[in-house]
Amino acid sequence: MDETLVELLAANASHAEAFRSRFDDVQEFQRPDVVTVCCSDSRVLQDHIWGNDEPGRIFTCSNIGNRVVQRTESGEAVSGDVLYPIAHTGTDTAVVVGHTGCGAVTAAYEALTDGPLADGASEPPGIEHCIDLLAPHLEPRVEALPDGVDGAAAVNRLVEYNVDRQVSLLRASDDVPAAVTVVGVVYDFQDVYGGERGEVHVVNVDGDTSVESLRDAHPEIGARIRRLQEN
Repeated sequence: MDETLVELLAANASHAEAFRSRFDDVQEFQRPDVVTVCCSDSRVLQDHIWGNDEPGRIFTCSNIGNRVVQRTESGEAVSGDVLYPIAHTGTDTAVVVGHTGCGAVTAAYEALTDGPLADGASEPPGIEHCIDLLAPHLEPRVEALPDGVDGAAAVNRLVEYNVDRQVSLLRASDDVPAAVTVVGVVYDFQDVYGGERGEVHVVNVDGDTSVESLRDAHPEIGARIRRLQEN
């Protein structure tokens, strides 16, 4: 038997013992407080970053590039996994979670700029499809990057912009009620924002991206509101 699976199952046994009674109130239904849309990355511990150990509290979605839309026959629409808790469980907060050094944003950036990683690169169709969904939303900001910005700095600026764009797409959708609060954050494990590794930094609340304005409006989280750039 694969050693990794054996280790996972042993860890799950400990989990099951610790959580034995924690499902009592949510076995038949769920009413999560928040839906989070994270990037699929092994370094982003999607529930652990919030210290969550309560089943039913956070509805966690993830995909390449923390995207909130999918393609349908009638065009782009909010992805069903993101929309489900908003439409069916009364969830009234959505958080888009980007992260520093995002590989999906890097791939889209390289594709849009014919960078070295794009030269002759060939991804499996499923990965290529995800990048193709992401790249058009980043293209306007790629074209507006300052002259001389290096690759890593460009990617992290685009990480913020991608979060902003996903927030905008949720707020613009007729399927998402206006009463839903939509927040954009960046998870930093690369010392980009100057805080602790693993800190979440708020960069957008309901479309507001001004650090000064956000800190005035939300003084209780003011220290966690940071941006690499003002939009």
